[in-house]
Amino acid sequence: VIRWIRLVNDTAVAVDQLGMRQGAVAVYLDAWHKDLPEFLQLRTNNGDDRMKAHDVFPAVCYPDLFWRMARDNINGMWYMMCPHEIYTVKGYHLEDCYGQEWENKYFDCVSDDRISKRAIPVKEVVRLILKSAVETGTPFCFNRDHVNKFNPNPHKGMIYCSNLCTEIAQNMSPIDLVSREIVKTDDGDEVVVQVTKPGEFVVCNLASLVLGNINVKDKAEIRSIVRTVVRALDNVIDLNFYPVEYAKINNRKYRPIGLGVSGYHHMLAKNGIGWESEKHLAFADEVFEEINYAAIEASCDLAAEKGSYEYFEGSDWQTGAYFEKRGYTSDRWKELAAKVAKYGMRNSYLIAVAPTSSTSIIAGTTAGLDPVMKKFFFEEKKGAMIPRVAPELSPATYWLYKNAHLIDQTWTVRAAGVRQRHIDQAQSLNLYITNEYTMRQVLGLYISAWEEGVKTVYYIRSKSLEVEECESCSS
Repeated sequence: VIRWIRLVNDTAVAVDQLGMRQGAVAVYLDAWHKDLPEFLQLRTNNGDDRMKAHDVFPAVCYPDLFWRMARDNINGMWYMMCPHEIYTVKGYHLEDCYGQEWENKYFDCVSDDRISKRAIPVKEVVRLILKSAVETGTPFCFNRDHVNKFNPNPHKGMIYCSNLCTEIAQNMSPIDLVSREIVKTDDGDEVVVQVTKPGEFVVCNLASLVLGNINVKDKAEIRSIVRTVVRALDNVIDLNFYPVEYAKINNRKYRPIGLGVSGYHHMLAKNGIGWESEKHLAFADEVFEEINYAAIEASCDLAAEKGSYEYFEGSDWQTGAYFEKRGYTSDRWKELAAKVAKYGMRNSYLIAVAPTSSTSIIAGTTAGLDPVMKKFFFEEKKGAMIPRVAPELSPATYWLYKNAHLIDQTWTVRAAGVRQRHIDQAQSLNLYITNEYTMRQVLGLYISAWEEGVKTVYYIRSKSLEVEECESCSS
């Protein structure tokens, strides 16, 4: 796949909106794919430059089996195979299933001598992943089994990968050619008419709540704002301009939206909550449950007013499985599940937390779910240096704005696990490490994220410490 990725890389560089915004492409590859070792070296600085694609953002789709072996059986062998060869020999596409079914078929392929295999110890694959993550910040991590297990629309397909920022998780399928024929027009010219089946061509319809500017302890305020944003995003689907017809078809069938947040650290500091605390986890759980409840209620009310999305029947929303899988068993959740079953849902997907780096600058808050880099720092945007200051910095909040690279990342991972329960798609989760981190510690973060049910991990942001002490802990 490397040669083809290089073509995609050059296309991304060429498409730059007349120099106003650079193109960008993420490429996702299954962890069992035969080209994985070369794929993991796409952006590293050593090796054959003809096998590099420095402008592409690589990501790996991991099954549960991989992380189990990395945790429990690090000396075991990992087998990588060619997907097309599997289809030729076995008659099925291994990538078209997940969970236990995938595992059964994977071992079926491993034991079949007709399929050529590339066997590498798991610890060697892990070493390549961590080396790339520390050097380049990538590959992004996509926990495929988690994503599909909690897909609200499993009756209509599968989620194969995410997007450039790892927050979108929606059903996907390829565009298929139905027919191609030469036809004569009325004036005698010959034209080629091509008929295609659109597949599922995912679009992100995103907006973010600035948590630092909302009284998150006031449920009525959260409900009011979320209802407004959900209605606005739903309107975007109908009002938008679609340069690609496939996107228009998919958007109107699924009506997906991605309600996200920015100002997460801003919210914690404003409410007197330290990042590395159990209080943080409890608070995040409460806030994101409330946002999710309000979003589902709003979409259900829109369905009663305007009708459900086309594929509602048979979805986890309709059967109630969405609520059961997440342990929403309180009386108010049961009432909402009954309401959804009765009136339907306007939108198939609701919540996706994007990075919001640029928009957070405009809003004067902290970026996405990230902690602040520093209380004061310069950020480069389009070749210009922008001064950034932690929002609402005061004697009361000063000690709560701990630098991102000085925070114990296990708290970040645990918080992501708490939030994930309330996010039907995924979240852009960055992990911040220093040169003091060992490879084993970085692996521990990935395994913890998988154990906590986190669907995706975005960048590993590596930085050497400039000073020994932490100013938020110093006297």
